Amino acid sequence: MRDLTEKQLEPIIEGDKKEDFIGIKGFFQYLERKKYKLHVRVFLSRYRGYATCPDCNGARLRPEARAVRVAGRSITEIGKMTAAEAHDFFNTIQLTPAEAQISEKILEEIQQRLRYLVEVGLEYLSLDRLTSTLSGGEAQRIQLATSLGSHLVGALYVLDEPSIGLHPRDTHRLIHILKSLRDLGNTLIVVEHDPDTMLAGDHILDLGPGAGEHGGKIIFAGTLEALLRDKRSLTARYLNGDLRIPLPALRRKPRGKFLKITGARVHNLKNVDVMIPLNMITAVTGVSGSGKSTLVYDVLYKALQAKRLDASYKDFADRIEGDAAITEIEMVDQSPIGRTPRSNPATYMKAFDPIREVFANTPEAKKRGFGPGHFSFNIPGGRCEACEGDGTVTVEMRFLADVELVCEECRGTRYKSSVLEVKYRDKNIHDVLQLTVREALTFFAPFPKVISKLKILEEVGLGYLRLGQSATTLSGGEAQRLKLAAHLTRQTNTGVLYIFDEPSTGLHFDDIQKLLTSFRKLVEGGASVLIIEHNLDIIKSADWVIDLGPEGGEAGGRVIAAGTPEQVARNNQSHTGKFLARALNNNHNNHNHANHAAADTTAAAATPNGTPRNSLPGK
Repeated sequence: MRDLTEKQLEPIIEGDKKEDFIGIKGFFQYLERKKYKLHVRVFLSRYRGYATCPDCNGARLRPEARAVRVAGRSITEIGKMTAAEAHDFFNTIQLTPAEAQISEKILEEIQQRLRYLVEVGLEYLSLDRLTSTLSGGEAQRIQLATSLGSHLVGALYVLDEPSIGLHPRDTHRLIHILKSLRDLGNTLIVVEHDPDTMLAGDHILDLGPGAGEHGGKIIFAGTLEALLRDKRSLTARYLNGDLRIPLPALRRKPRGKFLKITGARVHNLKNVDVMIPLNMITAVTGVSGSGKSTLVYDVLYKALQAKRLDASYKDFADRIEGDAAITEIEMVDQSPIGRTPRSNPATYMKAFDPIREVFANTPEAKKRGFGPGHFSFNIPGGRCEACEGDGTVTVEMRFLADVELVCEECRGTRYKSSVLEVKYRDKNIHDVLQLTVREALTFFAPFPKVISKLKILEEVGLGYLRLGQSATTLSGGEAQRLKLAAHLTRQTNTGVLYIFDEPSTGLHFDDIQKLLTSFRKLVEGGASVLIIEHNLDIIKSADWVIDLGPEGGEAGGRVIAAGTPEQVARNNQSHTGKFLARALNNNHNNHNHANHAAADTTAAAATPNGTPRNSLPGK
């Protein structure tokens, strides 16, 4: 229908009285009168969705409000502008002396707030963009811009990885914003893994030495220069170059199998043609808002899903070719793996089934007639029926939020006392669920079925998780790696296309190295890996890079470069290429880079008389 003109579409949608045709709208209006029938309601739900209001055409305001204009523009026209366009508009606006006097203070506030949006790298966002469509990084940067605009003094800001979704080119903007908030007289605590942000810190706390049971201690507290000299800190060893993520010994080359997208045009994509090589690790890169997620999610993933259902995908692209070699598409994002406390690493990895068999085969279990089902907290039998295996009881507080209390019957163990009396090597089933993955690997060493499921968790850097840890307590990065581990246990990955969205989120340098090893295992098993990423360590380790840009929003949506990381690094038009060239060239010289960055940071943080800001006594 997209090839029809508005005149041709009108009788189809609105109907044609001459031909006695009621049209699409008339058909659905007829069905609305039959909604008392269940099957009609089900049918209508399949075709019900959001549509642009025909009266205001999506402007949301009445004609009277839309008629008011400032410098020839209505409020709806200004709302459609990007932050950069609005910033230029309000900085060059021509007003009469009377209008200027009335709007002086208001105009100053508007100009200032728009400037902050541009400074945090969100110049490509339109002012009327729905917040529900923003990424986590974009939402966090908008909050930063709002904080700057409020001019608060003496506030404590706690930021959790503000560099998420931010291209290396824009990291300096973020650092500038953070320093501006600090210089206003505020205190900022930033949880971060990005090296540039760490190098810009006035004071660094390094926790460890490992994760989970092996962490929780302050390894270092002090200045960057002192951190770089600390031999106990794993972070310091990566920053000063003692440890590094090496380049792959051999990059895979395209073997003639490509997934070809022709005429991708959703959102800001400019009818782009893309060739994605299969059986390789491919990174999709570009500055924020360049169209990476649009290309991978809104075009590739949705079009492939539609094609497999024999539905039309022409709204996403003109043509999709080469997908005959793909048997399955797996989207591995950071969404939770479970919404209830029942879901945990042991159940998700299907390691709990052989663990229950171990307990069912003990002499005590056989004596009592207990089978594997008695050691499950999901079905009646051995679980505590007071809490139905949750370990907690929810108390409804009517007008207040519900309260969760530890079950008084089982005291949080989830099982009946008779089941807890069955032990294997002096541990009952509850004790086993409290073991970390690393501890369980030793405990269940004689049982290959258990070990085969759990060792993958150790390989992806999740050896510190407890077997019975509730899935609702896992971070987005942990959930994503848990999904990755589950896929690694599959017998075959031949023909599977895996899509990852910024898998480096929340990962330390050491964890990224483990993640890359897992990606290579998937490819060695016959899979193809497609990654949306900003992290230079992952990009430089990919076999193939597709860089979008050159900028964000309307100035993006084009393929700027495609090839090996070395080829993209030589492309002068690519922002990613410039940083990638530095990462490739400095791969053998990280030590000097860290020391120079430390010196630059010290100079930038110094007051006019040369004294470092926030210097600590005795440091």
